[in-house]
Amino acid sequence: MNEHDEIPGPSDAQQITLRGPAELADALPYLMGFHPDDSVVMAALHGGRGRFGGRLRLGIPRDPLEWEPVAGQLARSLIEGSEKRGSRPDAIIVFLCQDPAEGESAPRVMERLRPLAQYLRTACGALDVPVLEALCISDGRYWSYCCPDERCCPQEGNPLALPGTTVMAAAAAYAGIQVRGSLRDMEARLTPGDAGAAREQERALDAAGAGLVSRILDPGGRGAVAAETLRLAGELRERLGSAPAAGPALADSADDRLITAEEAAAVILGLQDRDTRDRAAEWMEGREAETALRLWRALARRCVGPFVEHAAAPLTLAGWVSWSMGDEAGARVALGLALRADPHYTFAQLLHQACNQGLDPETLRRCLRGERATRAGKGEEGGSGARARRGAGRSAPCPAGAPDAKRKRRPAGVRAPSGSRPGRDTGREQARGARRLSRRGAGGRSPGSPG
Repeated sequence: MNEHDEIPGPSDAQQITLRGPAELADALPYLMGFHPDDSVVMAALHGGRGRFGGRLRLGIPRDPLEWEPVAGQLARSLIEGSEKRGSRPDAIIVFLCQDPAEGESAPRVMERLRPLAQYLRTACGALDVPVLEALCISDGRYWSYCCPDERCCPQEGNPLALPGTTVMAAAAAYAGIQVRGSLRDMEARLTPGDAGAAREQERALDAAGAGLVSRILDPGGRGAVAAETLRLAGELRERLGSAPAAGPALADSADDRLITAEEAAAVILGLQDRDTRDRAAEWMEGREAETALRLWRALARRCVGPFVEHAAAPLTLAGWVSWSMGDEAGARVALGLALRADPHYTFAQLLHQACNQGLDPETLRRCLRGERATRAGKGEEGGSGARARRGAGRSAPCPAGAPDAKRKRRPAGVRAPSGSRPGRDTGREQARGARRLSRRGAGGRSPGSPG
């Protein structure tokens, strides 16, 4: 099952009364911060007036055989998460959002997803929390799975309100709540696009993998590679920041043109060393954060072909910077993609959990500031991976409250499998070795060590 997003509810000061399925359907993007296409969304309600609490989102599983067990897990996650925050839900609202496939109608989508809605209602009911409403949203229309009255809920569905014309839209605008477009659009900014550019980037990653990664795996060369990676990443940040501003629709493509395939390959592979990645996480505030976020997005878009798992590092950094800057919706999307690229990437797991629990990113920012100040006091400008590890690698668990055990470093290495071809295959195998090194870190992974 994919990692799901669990979002804490709004504060009590944000009071908006919603009446009926139409207003609930209209409120969904404002509750999430984006339009959650191809998603199951569940929202907890508390008290007699139905105050919104925690929310949870998951991509709709493609295999209907997964729907029943997934429904049970989602119901437990939302209810138990709400209890941990101090209040068991009194009811739950369910949204199923999916646009029609080619040749499919929106009413057909509603009927196809009806069993999933029923599984969710049954799973919540089994835990003594009723589903107050279950809505399907598809192709600009909505349906209620709970209302049998065709006078208000006809078979062809009801049209959604025009954007910006409802009470919810006005209240959200007054409160400064923004809707960031669709989930699909947000993910597109973090995933590879141009096929021609992808082929060039794959060749560059192959070429860099054979030489650069072998140096990362050599304890003697690891610190030098870390310094080179951070220096190049810093130059790329400054290059992006000094470029003329492009319009929103062209911003990503403009950034892509400013970074060569060889430069992207060098930084992507360098970030597979977690000490280097942790040092890069210190670019988290002010102008540094703004340009770093653009860089991490651009690098995530360059993780193509067999190097798609390498996207976990820049995606996690993008999620961290977004969270640090107050963009929780963007953080959850980036961290969810990082875990899709590598479900065992511990740093992404810890940040995803902390963000979903509504923790304050200042805890981690304080840790990283302290490490930066310590190095500055010692005159360690470039730093080595070994020196950076003394703090940055362990500071990541701070927001999740994970244990911080000191571990003895052991030498790391990787050997290409017998019979592998030199050059292309060997570079990829060495790149995989770097990822294993990143996971082992200072002597082995543990629940409290970022991977």
